[in-house]
Amino acid sequence: MSKTENILFRPWKKLKHLQNEKLHYFITRKLYPFSPYYRKLFDKNKIKPSTIRGAGDLERIPFTSKNDFTEVLKGDSSKGNLEFLLAPSKDTIKKYLPKLELLKFAFIKLFGERRLHECLDKEYRPIFLTATAGTTGQPVPFLYSSFDMKNLEVYGRRIIDIMGVEPQQRAMNVFPYAPHLAFWQTFFAGIAGNRFIISTGGGKTVGTKGNIRTLMKVKPKFLIGTPSYIYHILNTAKELELDLSFLDRIVLGAARVPKGFKKKIFNLLLGMGSQEAMVIGTYGFTESRCAWVECPTNLNVCSGYHTYPDKEIFEIVDPDSGQVKSEGEDGELVYTNIDARGSCVIRYRTGDLVKGGIKYEPCPYCGRTVPRISNDISRASNLKNVKLSKIKGTIVNLNTLEYFLDDKKEIDNWQIEIIKKNDDPYEVDELVLYISLIQ
Repeated sequence: MSKTENILFRPWKKLKHLQNEKLHYFITRKLYPFSPYYRKLFDKNKIKPSTIRGAGDLERIPFTSKNDFTEVLKGDSSKGNLEFLLAPSKDTIKKYLPKLELLKFAFIKLFGERRLHECLDKEYRPIFLTATAGTTGQPVPFLYSSFDMKNLEVYGRRIIDIMGVEPQQRAMNVFPYAPHLAFWQTFFAGIAGNRFIISTGGGKTVGTKGNIRTLMKVKPKFLIGTPSYIYHILNTAKELELDLSFLDRIVLGAARVPKGFKKKIFNLLLGMGSQEAMVIGTYGFTESRCAWVECPTNLNVCSGYHTYPDKEIFEIVDPDSGQVKSEGEDGELVYTNIDARGSCVIRYRTGDLVKGGIKYEPCPYCGRTVPRISNDISRASNLKNVKLSKIKGTIVNLNTLEYFLDDKKEIDNWQIEIIKKNDDPYEVDELVLYISLIQ
């Protein structure tokens, strides 16, 4: 067991203590001194950074949301999201961290000023980015320094451990080549975990036939990608009557994974020779610059997404009042960095609604002691935008119908069409549902 993985088995009381220590250090020594946005936010609300000593103190800090990034862009488009970037300078070091200034001079005396600048440059300079997809607004880039890239490897190694990928086992990554977290988290999981993961770039790069040819040549145990494209690949392989007995672990990311959908994938694998099929969900978002995974279980239970309490703090809040909810209660997921550089956020409202909230008891399936987020997650933004429609004068939440259809094992594919009766723009609305049943 690796040193970083061992952290995930520590008693929650010790993990909580470590989490609070890292939060206080991060707020006082990194975020407040070096983040222009949060320094202004703290000063405006008369919050002393030194008073944020534990997770319970976060409630005194206003929320951040994606709207704050777009507001920064409106105010000064030349800055982009650099207001959220940790960027130490000679002035900020001297003003906010006098003790660090003394250490600086000691460092210079021993190693020279050039070496000091090299160390600061490596820790804080942005060298990489991923970006939001922009499905509900303007894409927002999030920047990584070398420090964050090492963290990305730490997360990847933990994902490999939680999923139980053995050294001799191979995996195939069909996420598209893009500045998108899902692809790069998978890529760095292979690098950090010292596992063979071939990345094809998905359908747009080599096409479905190319992916299937690679699948049959490499014969991976793990296939990783978006739910819809994985489903398409497996359906195509079934039509070609291929033997996929070597493939029995499907890892899905970048979209919601209903329990019924997992069953469809499971049945497809069984029909092509797999003997020990498992379908594993992952969860992540650009602003966190990492992803979380379920530990492998049978289809009847879900372990929840295993988090990293030494790197982050999660809260569940009421989406309307913002009040923090208790363990296991439904609400909106709020995220806080406590060990990061580059683009950093605290109390970030993800817009994701979690049914079942967060559990703090040890995982009954793998024994890890970290907080686990329920896998029943839906996008609050969807409720307010693309999935909210008016039919016959009534607001209809199409997410509810979507989840219902995805959970039905008898349904292969479906499509919803909203039209006017008789194609007359003045007539009443009609909702037409097309369903293709599994043969």
